[in-house]
Amino acid sequence: MGAVASLSLLQTHGLTRRYGGLTAVDNVDFALPEGQVHALIGPNGAGKSTFVGMVSGRIEASEGRVEFEGRDVTGLPTHKRIRAGMAYTFQITSIYARLSLFDNVALAMGNRNRDAATEALARVGLDDRADQIAGDLSYGHQRLLEIAMGVAQAPRLLILDEPTQGLAESEIEGFNAIINALRGQTTILLIEHNMNVVMALADAITVLDQGAVLATGAPEAIRADAAVQAAYLGSG
Repeated sequence: MGAVASLSLLQTHGLTRRYGGLTAVDNVDFALPEGQVHALIGPNGAGKSTFVGMVSGRIEASEGRVEFEGRDVTGLPTHKRIRAGMAYTFQITSIYARLSLFDNVALAMGNRNRDAATEALARVGLDDRADQIAGDLSYGHQRLLEIAMGVAQAPRLLILDEPTQGLAESEIEGFNAIINALRGQTTILLIEHNMNVVMALADAITVLDQGAVLATGAPEAIRADAAVQAAYLGSG
């Protein structure tokens, strides 16, 4: 067991978040091996965004702990977790709309290294728009810019919260290609509703239901799991 734990980049132990009488995340034990693309799925209100909010430090845990690279980071603020190697892109785009794409990426990196910023934009196919104002981009391209801002930080862990929401089918194909290009270079935690994307990209899947882990396993096992089908897959 110890050998497995040492390979996990991220672990949570009994992670719990309560809001008054409501338990949004309930005693979640989770392990994410280094280099893996791991999808977190579940119905609306299952606690996915609350869980990753606690992982990233944006939401305080009521109980339990978060470990990153074997270090307890439960009490660390968000900026220190970012410095430690986490990058989190939001469910809602969080770009600087009045700045250029280059300036957005440079701010995310904390410097103005043009080569590094251009490389991050190239990763998502936006390098030819570096001087364009971010707010003028389509919604889909804004989501891609946000991913570039995450990639530019060269994170150990990249957390993507509903990255394909609002993307056209052709843009989703491009997103899949981006994740496949990043595979093995960074560890990815993907919160995603699009099951075609999940099945195409994930090495492993964890299903949350009513704040608790319903199942964890390979995509084929999750697809075949009767409890998962009843709670989630069967409902849409």
